[in-house]
Amino acid sequence: MTDDHSQVSSDSTIRPLAFHAAPGTEDWRVLGEGACAFFRTGSFADGARLVAAIAAAVEGLGSPDVDVRPEGVTVRLIAAGEEYYGLTERHIELARRISAAARALGAAAEPHALQTVQVTVDALERPAVVAFWRALLGYRDRAGSPEDLIDPARRGAPFYFQQMDEPRPQRNRVHVDVWVPHDVAAQRVAAALAAGGRLVTDADAPTLWVLADPEGNEACVGAAGAPS
Repeated sequence: MTDDHSQVSSDSTIRPLAFHAAPGTEDWRVLGEGACAFFRTGSFADGARLVAAIAAAVEGLGSPDVDVRPEGVTVRLIAAGEEYYGLTERHIELARRISAAARALGAAAEPHALQTVQVTVDALERPAVVAFWRALLGYRDRAGSPEDLIDPARRGAPFYFQQMDEPRPQRNRVHVDVWVPHDVAAQRVAAALAAGGRLVTDADAPTLWVLADPEGNEACVGAAGAPS
């Protein structure tokens, strides 16, 4: 019999809260684009060694997205198929194995260093607007969604198209969504307000805050999977 940390999980879909609640995922945070972890290495060579260790640790289980920089390695787990875009139970085991590989090499996890960014466009004629941005960016439709575009290489910021019921000429039609770890979201909001921002609404906090800069340009801070 295998223990929980060696058992390969299924492809059943899960929500961010379930991922965070699973033992062995403490290094990880679910953001707007899957579960992410950052491991501090301090050099490109050490980062490359960590990537090799990760590849060996997850062989046969999946292929994470990996970004290597001189200061560290960022890893993202997401199922990006034709029918589903999100997390599965299998990602819990992947996260455990990757964290173990990082610990073995002395690469410390820094979950509070993570964030992802999404661009949101308000549209009256959404299909026509989506078609333009799809062609301009070279993006593709996100699985199961007529209102989301993603970079096929999963590098560029995703675009979300929000349906408008009527024109809003006095408000910006494009804004940025910043996804941060759930346990630093309130701190990020406070920092933005202290820097001259304005709170538009916190009706959906602690998962979403709408802010505005000193000239009224809006932005959102999002947090996924916060424990209740």
